[in-house]
Amino acid sequence: MAKRKVKKQVGKGVVYIAATFNNTVVTVTDEMGNVLAWSSAGSLGFKGSKKSTPYAAQQAVEDAMAKAKEYGIKEVGIKVQGPGSGRETAIKSVGAVEGIRVTFFKDITPLPHNGCRPPKKRRV
Repeated sequence: MAKRKVKKQVGKGVVYIAATFNNTVVTVTDEMGNVLAWSSAGSLGFKGSKKSTPYAAQQAVEDAMAKAKEYGIKEVGIKVQGPGSGRETAIKSVGAVEGIRVTFFKDITPLPHNGCRPPKKRRV
């Protein structure tokens, strides 16, 4: 007689897309910032350099949004962070999800106001 956990119904949420050079992580939260669902290119089975592709980012968004739809999300805002290659594709695929309206879009990439000294330039 295990109690089944009832999923709360959330109308609005925020999709955080963290696109690094090596991976893309997608997190769906409610308005308060409580995580409802998440996914990443690595957790979907992409390995190595395939994790950083736009296709892997698209799959990560679709997986996270499918999980979040169980909570009854109708409207989302998008917050993007990082310089990764999957960034543009991830944004487009959030808008392409059926029955979900995008209300706002914001870039939250941290920019230093001349903070730490950057790492030395790569010599290839």
